[in-house]
Formats: sequence, structure tokens, C-alpha cells
Amino acid sequence: MSLSRQTSSSGKQRSHIPVAANGGPANAAAALAAAGNPNNSDLASLFECPVCFDYALPPIMQCQSGHIVCQACRQKLTMCPTCRGPLGNIRNLAMEKVASTVMFPCKYSSSGCPVTLLHTDKTDHEETCEYRPYCCPCPGASCKWQGSLEQVMSHLMQQHKSITTLQGEDIVFLATDINLPGAVDWVMMQSCFGHNFMLVLEKQEKTEGQQMFYAIVQLIGTRKQAENFAYRLELNGHRRRLSWEATPRSIHDGVQSAIIASDCLVFDTNIAQLFADHGNLGINVTISMC
Repeated sequence: MSLSRQTSSSGKQRSHIPVAANGGPANAAAALAAAGNPNNSDLASLFECPVCFDYALPPIMQCQSGHIVCQACRQKLTMCPTCRGPLGNIRNLAMEKVASTVMFPCKYSSSGCPVTLLHTDKTDHEETCEYRPYCCPCPGASCKWQGSLEQVMSHLMQQHKSITTLQGEDIVFLATDINLPGAVDWVMMQSCFGHNFMLVLEKQEKTEGQQMFYAIVQLIGTRKQAENFAYRLELNGHRRRLSWEATPRSIHDGVQSAIIASDCLVFDTNIAQLFADHGNLGINVTISMC
């Protein structure tokens, strides 16, 4: 049996194993096992979807000839892409059994992720993988940009030019016109310790007209880098002080999960008015290294 290897459009290497039209990958898996000590990457390649080159993972469905396709592509097809026969709803239990022993590469392996893992752990890992693309960190859903961490700052400077950047570890974040109706976001960048931080103040409309403010800091960096810093937000005025200290969030996590959990500086309209000056609210922001 001959093996040939080439690189697919998704960036991962693919092993092509000649299979008879009525054999399917299950027979190829058996042939590899019979050959003795099959290579894990060769086994993993048997699960590659012929349409998108992602992996077909359990539950694995096959056509009448034994060819498999991933679940995502299965929903879009009416015939087998390999033999053009009907897809049907036949479960390939043999391939599912093999899949439970194979270590699959992360879908972001072409971006540098070295992890291989069982298919049962694959989805959870990929949802938090440090190598997955970064989304635009600006609050709101209007910007759909995605890219590498190294591209985030250039994207912000080119596409979000209205965002102001202040230098230093101790600055004042001035949110103007906090009495504007409806949901409003205020954003500012802070540059210190060789890193860039995004300061976000978000006002949300709650039930019965109540408005809540959420202030948080996120690092333009990885989760591991974020653990090296701490931030303090402080409202001062009229002999009152309200402060919050925490570890900045990585932009990989975003701010919405923290806001939903109130894991940030939270205050209502009445508190905001206690510290505001003519409708403008100044928040002292201090970044420190741990």
C-alpha cells in the first residue's frame, strides 16, 4: 500500500491512502492497523472531510459505499462527494471507534497551535485556543474584522481613528455626555509598559428605564500576558470615592462575559451623577505590573 502526502488549502498535511470505491476509510483504517503501529497523523487523515478538509468527528455518517463527510458539509450535500452515491443516514460505528483513539490536531495548527487531543476535547480547546483569530475589541457588533494579534493595533488605528490613546500608567478616562439617551459606549486606549490597553465604559438600558454603567480594562494581548498586570478604576469627587481593582481581560475573551457577570466596575445613573461634572465623567485609570 502506498502513501503520498501533500498540503491542503487549510494548511495541514494530508495523507492520501488509495481506497476502493466500496471500501471506505474504515477499511483503510483496518489496513493501517494491520500494517503495524500506524502513525497518528495517518490515522487522523482518514477522518478528513473531502469537501472542507476539516475532520469528520462522531457521530460519523457514511454513504452506502462507506465514504464519510463532516457534519457541517453533510447538511449542504445531497450526494456523496466521493462516489456520487446517495448519502443516506448510515452510522459508521467502526470509524467512530477508531476516532476515540486518535489524537487530532487543533484546527488552528496552521497558525502555530502545537496541541493534539482527543475529539471529545477538541471543541472546548478550540473555543479558547490562543491561536484562534482575534476579533475587533471595540464594543458593539458593527465591526466584523478578525485577524492575528499583531494586526489588532494597525486595524484600530486605520479603521477606528476616533479612539484616543493616552500614554502612561496613570491617566484619566473622560467620558463626555453621559446623559445621552439609550445604550452608549465610550472607548479609549492607554499605552504603558510596552503594551496597549483598551478602556471601555458601557451604558446599558435596563428594565423600567433604569440605566447601568460598566467600566472595564482589556489588554491587547494574550491571557497569559494579561496575568502580568492589574488595573484600578476610581471615581473621585465631592468627598466620595468608588474604586475597582482587577486583572485586565485579554481581548481574546472580550468584555461582554465580564459585564454579564458584573465582573467590572458597575454603577447606576444615580452614582454616575454623584461623580459627574456637567454631564462628563472622569475615571482615574491606573495600570500596574504584578
